[in-house]
Amino acid sequence: WLGIDRALGGWRAWQIAQAPVLVADAGTALSFTRVDGQGCFAGGRLLAGAGLQLQALGQGTDQLPTLSPILSGAGAADLPCVQDPWPQATGAAMQSGVAWGLAAAMAAAVQQVWQSEPACQLFLTGGDGAPLAPLVKALLGPALAGRVTVAPDLALEALALLGPPRPNQDR
Repeated sequence: WLGIDRALGGWRAWQIAQAPVLVADAGTALSFTRVDGQGCFAGGRLLAGAGLQLQALGQGTDQLPTLSPILSGAGAADLPCVQDPWPQATGAAMQSGVAWGLAAAMAAAVQQVWQSEPACQLFLTGGDGAPLAPLVKALLGPALAGRVTVAPDLALEALALLGPPRPNQDR
């Protein structure tokens, strides 16, 4: 089963790139959707997003606080982990660990895809995609950072391209 949000995002990214794509949709979950060079779904991965990870740390441990999500609505420069990737305060260390961990998952995933699909482009979408982009690009390095596209509204763009429903059609 492939959720409609992932199908729409993958289709739109492939339409833009006209090449293999990996869509990292960073929100409540971090979903990866891989589309091959012919535009066919080629697999994916799912893991907990920033908010769920912070919630799990706060609820699943005795001494760690429950923190609010830190990425959604934040600009990259606003993230504490960009200013200080090795903070001393517990809350900031939790936020930094989650943000860098998600960025590392994205960088590792696209590097794996590049082994078999060297032309693959990474698209970052979702509420946490743009704030995580600088971290992903830093992990990939300057030579590969240009292959990362921030596209916060991929699924909505796809819906707009498909157009409104037409009357008298089966749904």
